[in-house]
Amino acid sequence: MRESELTKVRNIGIMAHIDAGKTTTTERMLYYSGKIHRMGEVDEGSATMDWMEQEKQRGITITSAATTFFWKDHTMNLIDTPGHVDFTAEVERSLRVLDGAIALFCGVGGVEPQSETVWKQADRYRIPRIGFVNKMDRIGADFYKTVDMINEKLTGEACPIQIPVGSEDSFEGVVDLIRLKTYLWKDTTEGLTFTESEVEDNIEELNHYRELLLETISDFDDSIAEKFLHGKPVLEEEMRRSIRKATLACKLVPVLCGSAIKNKGIQKLLDAICYFLPSPTDIPPIEGVNPATLKKEFRKTQDGEPFSSLLFKIASDSYVGRLSYVRVYSGKINHGSIVYDANNRKRERVIKILRMHANKREVLNEVSAGDICAFVGIKDSKTGSTLCDQSHPIIFESMKFPEPVIFISIEPKTKADEERLKYGLKKMEEEDPTFEVRTDDETGQTIIAGMGELHLEVLVERMTKDFGVKANVGKPQVAYRETISKTSSGSAKIDKEIGGRKEHAEVELKISQLKRGSGFIFENNVEFLPNEIVESVSRTVHDSMETGFFAGYPMTDVRITLLSISYDDSTSEIGIKLATSLSIQNALKSAKLLLLEPIMKLEVVTPKEFLGEIISDIGSRRGRVLSIFSKLEGQAVDAMCPLSTMFGYATGLRSISQGRATYTMEFAKYEELPEEIQNKIIEKFQGG
Repeated sequence: MRESELTKVRNIGIMAHIDAGKTTTTERMLYYSGKIHRMGEVDEGSATMDWMEQEKQRGITITSAATTFFWKDHTMNLIDTPGHVDFTAEVERSLRVLDGAIALFCGVGGVEPQSETVWKQADRYRIPRIGFVNKMDRIGADFYKTVDMINEKLTGEACPIQIPVGSEDSFEGVVDLIRLKTYLWKDTTEGLTFTESEVEDNIEELNHYRELLLETISDFDDSIAEKFLHGKPVLEEEMRRSIRKATLACKLVPVLCGSAIKNKGIQKLLDAICYFLPSPTDIPPIEGVNPATLKKEFRKTQDGEPFSSLLFKIASDSYVGRLSYVRVYSGKINHGSIVYDANNRKRERVIKILRMHANKREVLNEVSAGDICAFVGIKDSKTGSTLCDQSHPIIFESMKFPEPVIFISIEPKTKADEERLKYGLKKMEEEDPTFEVRTDDETGQTIIAGMGELHLEVLVERMTKDFGVKANVGKPQVAYRETISKTSSGSAKIDKEIGGRKEHAEVELKISQLKRGSGFIFENNVEFLPNEIVESVSRTVHDSMETGFFAGYPMTDVRITLLSISYDDSTSEIGIKLATSLSIQNALKSAKLLLLEPIMKLEVVTPKEFLGEIISDIGSRRGRVLSIFSKLEGQAVDAMCPLSTMFGYATGLRSISQGRATYTMEFAKYEELPEEIQNKIIEKFQGG
């Protein structure tokens, strides 16, 4: 693809809190661009991008769906992401490969909990974004309050480039602060046509917000600052150029408004994407590491560069099998070509290249720098792998996903189901980086873990419907973690015959605590130690951390350091592993062991009359209320609650509030369990 063509490409995503209208907005974009000829509706289960059966049933987006469409002379590669916190990994991996994003906000709810989560994800990858305040037709919609909330809770750089004409039932359209034109959608042609006219009403409001916009962009553009100070007129193109420059630098978030369900404002949003969000050529060269030299290297978004891409999503397709979604950062590739997985050092053949439209496919002969597509034929590569030219290897930064906080046991009903279960679990584990499968060493049960009750519910449904498995499913359990609060050292010596072989090994280790959220670190402090010995010790330590020591839960927030090791020429890997394992156990004898529990961030929105009872109920669940504040829909309560007390909370809240309160909940952190509860869990595990 020529650079002039690349400037007309937009790799974008839509991110928001659940039920803000992402999928409905996407549906309108596809309709007005001519990609689809009938608008589907989420509530009817007919939305194009929500194609999974579970999405249609629940009316929510579960998996990110990609599509490509054309608006005016631009190519739009768009990913519609989920809003529910249980599926936040879908947002994470989408944002990792996108160049820009539309942050969607409900005009009534404003900035909601998941809005903050996805905003932080976009900040982490420095994604330029524009804001769109949706649902302006709803009772209680307030554009200006929503913009204020964006500035207060998320960023200080949000600035309207439109203002609404009317609100709630009287919402008719928008005033463009750049062109000084009014756009109204009044007819019944599904929003296909609208009128453009000079501004006649809201002149005072228009002047106020246009001056605010000019004042804001003056900070980023000296020529506009000079004109603004001297009262000279600023041209449309000058304003757009300045807004684009500030947006690409993540110093400004232009905000628009509309109502997707009422078909108002979407065409102007599409125009804003073209004007203000980046093309692949606007993104700095991507940085990676050469796996051979371990030195930094860069790839420019050009066809002439060596081929490089990032695999960001794996999905199963009933027609073509395993789909590997990739973002191509440099170079070009044809179908049938060989690519190199620099992470696992394997060659893979790209049998087919597909452009995806939700679950529909279009076969391509080649893809080039800046494209997002799906490869068929990639067998062993995982999410986060870098696929590149073998003669120019590079590894890009991957994605970080949160650990599962909830698990259930699952058992096949028949021998035939056992094979289907294994196959289905393997496929779903490949697809979902926040889904884990393990076998309980004590009971032999298969344990599956995920991000929340809905996440596991959807996975079990897929197991039943997609893979035809009949299974018995246990009750949800909390994924506790083990840690220590005291540094300790331990050693162990092995000097005996094992399996007819003399084993002699002595290992000394130190275990020390790390701050919460640090995970696990292994360090080797022994110089000139052969790599195979270091790997044996490291593997044993990692395996021990996974299985835990006193309650069967993985250990976290610890550093284990190898202090010394001795062994004979006759010592095998078994001897090294046994001495290492015993030294860890000895070190932990004098380290104070603790259990940690997942703590959830909870927000409840309720009519005022139920506030007292809801606060009391949170307290009975060992929760801590952090703040209480007013929202357009009622009173909002921010709290932190242990996950173990929150199972079935939806039913309890419905009962307390006569079904009128709503809540959102997401994982926040791990905290130490109260001692009496900790002791009960340990006693149960040890059979006491």
